[in-house]
Amino acid sequence: MDRSIHEITLPLKVIIGSGILDKIPDYLSKMKFTNQYRAGIITGPTTYNVAGRIVEESLKNNGYNVEVWKARDARMETANQIVEETKTHSIKIFLGVGGGKSIDLAKYAAYKNNGYMISVPTAASHDGIASPFASLKGTDKPTSTPTTTPYAIIADIDVISKAPPQLIRAGVGDLLGKLTAVKDWQLAHRLKGEYYGEYAAQLALLSAKHVIRYHELIASGNPDGIRIVVEALISSGVAMCIAGSSRPASGSEHLFSHALDLLAPGKALHGEQVALGTIMMLYLYGDPKWKKIKRIMKKIGLPTTAEEIGIPIETIVKALTIAHKIRPNRYTILGEKGLTEEAAWRLVRETGII
Repeated sequence: MDRSIHEITLPLKVIIGSGILDKIPDYLSKMKFTNQYRAGIITGPTTYNVAGRIVEESLKNNGYNVEVWKARDARMETANQIVEETKTHSIKIFLGVGGGKSIDLAKYAAYKNNGYMISVPTAASHDGIASPFASLKGTDKPTSTPTTTPYAIIADIDVISKAPPQLIRAGVGDLLGKLTAVKDWQLAHRLKGEYYGEYAAQLALLSAKHVIRYHELIASGNPDGIRIVVEALISSGVAMCIAGSSRPASGSEHLFSHALDLLAPGKALHGEQVALGTIMMLYLYGDPKWKKIKRIMKKIGLPTTAEEIGIPIETIVKALTIAHKIRPNRYTILGEKGLTEEAAWRLVRETGII
């Protein structure tokens, strides 16, 4: 590949507002889509009732042929099944309506079918709503799969505000991870000669700083606070689009989270794990901000200890020792040999995780 060529694909439109789900046909029309395009809604059993049905009815009322897939998981097997079924139905517009699973499945299906992906989040729990990557289970490693950049993002604040508060907090946790992800990217640039993009890095950092600044408003549950989280998550996703990789948004804190996914699947939300990892990775960097981040996490209700996150401390220590193996080509503060068990125990004690 010619390293002098850096191709950037960004979302065409970002629409954030209240009560906008039933206006999706209008937005599609403004993007030059017509009801000649077959539409596929990829959602979940719960999120279909929350938002998917409204989107389906509004599209059908405007003459669209619509098929609906209610996926219960985001495994590669499920993703490939949806790819084949959407191909059979000649789907061209792929609407991911729901949380991370639905949006990731829609991105993957659109990518495989050379279609247009519309991201319609029902929760602000992670930055996948705008990124060109999907987290699909059942692959060799629990890391991101390259897909397609969402053609548009349509975020209804009314819907997202009604999501469980834990999901909003997880979104903040995912954003806090950018503090260490960018440090890891800079480290890899200095020690390994890896490409580093200052603009993408600063954009990712801005998304983290934004939620730190407004954490009290976000914690209150005010719709203005929810909007801040949504905008910051989109900003982080765009940073990945600009970088051409997940580097500005995913570093050692994400490797730690992925390790927990292997050792204790389903025990905590992605953003909660990332935030806990961020505290420890900042400590490894010798950055005193880890104490401030931990205080903010406590204030907004994110878990800051093994007990609060519901994962045994022994599992957290084990995750710290194997995190560097999750993605060997991604250099971070964990280095190439990772942490020893002794160092991991010292880390959880020093940061008060235990």
